[in-house]
Amino acid sequence: MDDRPLYLEPRLEPRLRSLLAAHGTLHSLTDALGSPLHVVVPDQIAENLERFRSVYRAHHLSGQVFYAHKANRSSALLRRLAATDAGVDVASLGELQHALGAGFTADRITATGPKNPEFLWLAARTGVTVGVDSAGELDQLAALVRKHALARVRVLLRLSGFETSGVKVLSRRSRFGTPVRELERLLEAVERHGDVVELTGAAFHLDTTSVTEKATALEGCLAALELCRSRGLRPRAVDVGGGFGVSYLAEREQWEAYTTGLTNAVLGRRPPLTWGGHGYGLRNESGTLRGSLGLYPAHRSVAGAAYLDELLAQTAPSLGGRPLAALLLEHLYDLYTEPGRALLDQCGLTLAKVLEVRDQGPGEALLVRLAAKADDIALEDHGVLVDPVVVPARGAGPGEGPVAVHLFGGLCLETDLITRRTVFLPRRPAPGDLLAFANTAGYAMDFHATRAQHQPAARKVAAWQDGEEWRWCLDDQFWPITPLRGAQ
Repeated sequence: MDDRPLYLEPRLEPRLRSLLAAHGTLHSLTDALGSPLHVVVPDQIAENLERFRSVYRAHHLSGQVFYAHKANRSSALLRRLAATDAGVDVASLGELQHALGAGFTADRITATGPKNPEFLWLAARTGVTVGVDSAGELDQLAALVRKHALARVRVLLRLSGFETSGVKVLSRRSRFGTPVRELERLLEAVERHGDVVELTGAAFHLDTTSVTEKATALEGCLAALELCRSRGLRPRAVDVGGGFGVSYLAEREQWEAYTTGLTNAVLGRRPPLTWGGHGYGLRNESGTLRGSLGLYPAHRSVAGAAYLDELLAQTAPSLGGRPLAALLLEHLYDLYTEPGRALLDQCGLTLAKVLEVRDQGPGEALLVRLAAKADDIALEDHGVLVDPVVVPARGAGPGEGPVAVHLFGGLCLETDLITRRTVFLPRRPAPGDLLAFANTAGYAMDFHATRAQHQPAARKVAAWQDGEEWRWCLDDQFWPITPLRGAQ
C-alpha cells in the first residue's frame, strides 16, 4: 500500500512569503505576545482591491467593491480599506459601529444579514444602504423611519430562487432574500413605503462556487430590474454578493493526489490519512464509497477577481444571449460586489508554538501539541486543508524528515484537533518551533474563536514592510498613517 507523504503546500505570494522568511521577527512576536498569534498584512488587502477594480475597468463598469466585514474582525484591515475607495458590507450592529469608527462614510456602507431593530435604526439614522430580505423587514424599516422622522433610506432588494429558461438551471436554495416569484408583492411594499425608502437595486447571496448558478442569479436580477422600471421605479445597481473564492494551495497536483489518497484510505486501500479514520464526508459501506467530500476546493484555477471576470463573461439566455457585463453596461447599472475571503487572500497568517512532540512507535505519526486551540486556527471549520510552515527556533538544526504528525490543541478535549488529517512536514518539529498557518485572514482567525477553559483568544497584530525589514503594531493601534510615523 502507498504510504508516501501527501503534502498540501500553501500558495504564497511575495509579501506573505517574505513575512514567513522573517524568522526572528515571528519568534519575537510570539515571545512578546504569546501563542497563538494572528498577524495581518493591511497593505495586501489594498492590493487585492486593485485586482477587483481592474476587472471593473476591463468591462467598463462602474460600481463599488464592498468588503464583507464578517470575514475578519481586524481594525487594521478595515482602516486600511477606509483609506481606499472601497466600501464595506456590515452584517451586525457592532460591525456597523466599527466601520463608522474606522473612517467609512455612510455612502460607502451597505447593511445586510439578519437585523435587529437597533441595527436597522443606526443604519437608517446614518444613511447607509440597507439590503432587505423580505416585505416584513421592509415594513419594519419603514416604520422606524417614520416613527423617528429619519431621512429617506436607500434599499437593495435581496432576491432568491432564480431559474433560467431553456435548459433549466436552478440557483440553490437560500434562507436570505425573497423568492423572485414573490417579487410583485415585494414591489408593492416598496411603492407603499415610497415616501421613506428609495429603491437602489437588486441583490442576491448564494453559498456556492458555481459560476453557472451565480450567472443565473445575476440574469434574474437584471430581469427583476426591468420589472421595477416598468412600474416607474428607478433602480441603478445589482449586488452579486461574494463567494469569489481563494486558491489556498500552490499545486493542483498535490490537491488531486490528496483527495485520491483520502478516497483510497477510506476504502482501506492505503493507511489512514486522518485521526480516527475521519473521512471528511466520505465513508466505506461494504467496500463501496458513499457520501460526498465536504471540503473547500483548496486549489482553484479561477478565484478572486478572476472569478468575477469569468462571471461577467457569462451570457444571459433569456436576455438575448448577451454577456452579463454588456447588459450591465448597456443599462448603465452599477455593479456591487461583496468579497470577503477573496479580499483577504494572502492578508495574514497564524502562529502557534510547538509545546510537545511525542513518538507513538515505529511507523506511527508523531503527536504534536501546540499552544493553541482548534478554534484559534479554524481552517478546517471552513473545509480548508493546507500544510503549516515550520519556523525553526533560534539555533535549531535541520531536523529529520519528512515526518507525519497529528496536530492537537491545548484543550482537555479529545476533539481539540487543529487538523483532523495527518499532516506531512518536511522536517520534524521540536518544542520551541513555530508552526505558521498561512492565509488564515479569511474566516479562520476569529470567526469561531472562543475563550474555553479560560484560555485567551489569539491576539492580533498588523505588520508591514519597511524596506527589507518587517515592522508591526497591535492590530487596534494601526491606522493608515502608522507606517509613515513608524511603530515597533
